[in-house]
Amino acid sequence: MEIVVVGRHTEVPERFRRHVEDKLAKVTQLAPRAMRVDVEVTHEKNPRQSEISERVELTVRGKGPVVRAEASADDPYAALDAATTKLIERLRRARDRKKDHHKDTPLAPVDVRPHQPVEEAADEPVRTAAPGESVESTWGDSPVVIREKTHQAQPMTLDDALYEMEMVGHDFYLFIDAETALPSVAYRRRGWSYGVIRLDAPVSVAAQAV
Repeated sequence: MEIVVVGRHTEVPERFRRHVEDKLAKVTQLAPRAMRVDVEVTHEKNPRQSEISERVELTVRGKGPVVRAEASADDPYAALDAATTKLIERLRRARDRKKDHHKDTPLAPVDVRPHQPVEEAADEPVRTAAPGESVESTWGDSPVVIREKTHQAQPMTLDDALYEMEMVGHDFYLFIDAETALPSVAYRRRGWSYGVIRLDAPVSVAAQAV
């Protein structure tokens, strides 16, 4: 399994890289089909955020859903420890789900809500990124920085979308519903309650599956 360590706004010392390899040694036990782990270390220069100035994001890629975890602390080693703990727990859940794949597991309550209006910013250029690539840009003349990432997607069921959302540790997940062919967003509400927003703009599932 390949481990790729990159630094954003910081240099990553060789000692830390070796520590990463030691910490992630258990990944192959829980995810034997994992091909690569991307480790992104980010330093926040704002002195007001000194307690969370070091952020570590771990992403496991291979055959199957992407599993991601991140954590922030005042020290990169502490951030790595916290992120690794989250990652290992999600990998365990992914492994257990495979074991129970043929069992009927009830979904948590889902709040399905129809079309929601989305406000669009006028006269702003469309920014695009290659699949898997992150691109940062500023919003006009403001100090706001927007980070954009494009993902390749295959149509999936709501059950799979909720599962993958949990695996990457996000509060929302954008997907194409395999049953309705509608662009949809699953999101976390409170506790084990989820919501779904769908856009009334069906796409060709056959085209997405190619």
